[in-house]
Amino acid sequence: MTTPPFAPAAFPFARPRRLRASPWVRRLVAETTLTPADLIWPLIVHDGAEDRAPVASMPGVFRLSPRAAAQAAKEARDLGIPAVALFPNVDPATKDAIGTGATDPDGLIPDCIRAIKDAAPEVGVICDVALDCYTDHGHDGVIENGRIANDASLERLAEQAFIQAHAGADVVAPSDMMDGRVQAIREALEANGLQDTLILSYAAKYASAFYGPYRDAVGSAAMLTGDKKTYQMDFANSDEALREVAMDIAEGADAVMVKPGLPYLDIVRRVSETFKVPTFAYQVSGEYAMMQASIANGWLDQDRAILETLTAFKRAGCAGVLTYFAPQAARLLGA
Repeated sequence: MTTPPFAPAAFPFARPRRLRASPWVRRLVAETTLTPADLIWPLIVHDGAEDRAPVASMPGVFRLSPRAAAQAAKEARDLGIPAVALFPNVDPATKDAIGTGATDPDGLIPDCIRAIKDAAPEVGVICDVALDCYTDHGHDGVIENGRIANDASLERLAEQAFIQAHAGADVVAPSDMMDGRVQAIREALEANGLQDTLILSYAAKYASAFYGPYRDAVGSAAMLTGDKKTYQMDFANSDEALREVAMDIAEGADAVMVKPGLPYLDIVRRVSETFKVPTFAYQVSGEYAMMQASIANGWLDQDRAILETLTAFKRAGCAGVLTYFAPQAARLLGA
């Protein structure tokens, strides 16, 4: 039986409610603090004609042109949000088996990076490194003989990360879950004078049901053949996440990610406490869509639900959270 570190006083001398009685004292003794600086705003960008195209499965989220993404970055700056993360929706006609568009130096993501850096250079730009948005099969790597070929994918991913960093990205964030990809990317960056580019590794990314709306937003859902269970993690596993994180840190990751978010806060806690490195989580599209559906039906109070869930990420040990609610949360926190 675990004994407490001290013997608490008994009622009526101990009345914990005294520390909850007023807003000022609740603020004073709060153990966890959430600020706009803890938020990263994911932006879905596209190469279509519209500046803003709504995503049906994610109410309030839009596919943005490079110009609109630059405006969003300025909004982030003004709200105190330190960084945006870019995810592409490209013309299906440009997709092929090896994701050629991922390594186009004049492609959508490099265009968005340059537009954002021109408009709001003080805002950090994080770029997703994976091939799924560019392949005609919807997978994160190259397929050979019916299988996702790990080692053949590394060269493509490293080139993609280099293109992004060369265009001005501050952070490259491999989300593909190929073995050895952090080392391949770090070596490519070092060899090309981009040693200051940060790597935020999706080190513990699970094969989850909560990615559906995102795949709709980036246009990979219709392309996907099969599932991603041979490279994304089994949601039954926890110790495996620690092994994955340890490998990525050893290969040169500066920070690590757990994805999805709320169903995996136990993983966030274990990673944060074990490795003492900046640990992030992604409040993914399925979490966002569920909350928005409940909010629309009057089942959840929007403002309270947003701040409660994001504070839970911080309480679990997150250095920051990727969330589609970032602008709303920042406004609430600044009120």
